[in-house]
Amino acid sequence: MDRLKDRAALITGAGSGIGRAAAQLMSAQGALVAVADRDRSAVEETGRLIESAGGRALAMTVDVTDEGSVADMVSATVHEFGRLDVLCNHVGGTNPRLDLDLMRLDMAEFDRAVDLNVRSTLLGTRHALPHMIQGGGGSVINTASVAGLMGDVLQISYGAVKAAVINLTKSIAVQYGPDRVRCNAVAPGAVVTPALLDNLPQEVVEGLKRTNALPYLGSPEDIGHTMVFLASDESRYITGQLFVVDGGMTIQSPAAPGRKAMLPPRR
Repeated sequence: MDRLKDRAALITGAGSGIGRAAAQLMSAQGALVAVADRDRSAVEETGRLIESAGGRALAMTVDVTDEGSVADMVSATVHEFGRLDVLCNHVGGTNPRLDLDLMRLDMAEFDRAVDLNVRSTLLGTRHALPHMIQGGGGSVINTASVAGLMGDVLQISYGAVKAAVINLTKSIAVQYGPDRVRCNAVAPGAVVTPALLDNLPQEVVEGLKRTNALPYLGSPEDIGHTMVFLASDESRYITGQLFVVDGGMTIQSPAAPGRKAMLPPRR
């Protein structure tokens, strides 16, 4: 399995969930993987998992909202592997207990959301680009969300910043396509990660299943496989695009789950 053989990939938010899955899957395809997260023990565990499977990993702690920390992360990756071919800007999110509707939104949480989701994506890409251009090109993969495509009753900041990530992705693709740097985004739907399970009551998680066209929620690997595709030459003619990986959440009419009762039984 060598779709990413000898390419150097840097993945933020790789301490658990989707970021860890993407790192493991890229390593399995031959990539040299730098994994970064603010949680030292979690990201070091990701590194150990990769190396125990026969891969090569560099584990680092990073504050993606701090430019110096981001610059050091990129420099360490290039120093370790000699190049940088793939960047996954995966860190993001908001606190749903503070990121409410407009009138009850904690404005400090809004500022944090901008830093954590938009500024981190901008900074990571800004520092990675010179190395990608010098190496003849690369692939930037940003994590957006279906929240950036729809309105919601809470997390007004999250929807706004993920919409910004989608537009930022398009601008990067246009500006650096001539340098053979591709930039795409992935918009996950409901994915069973520690963050989802920690922040949503079980009844909400069960309700999410009913919003999908498919009868199940996604796994971190479902998103990770999409990231592997975008990192590989199989997607060499794709840039500036949003890949919605949501089990059909955004295609289904909100009336569809209730209307199922109107159908006759299947034979």
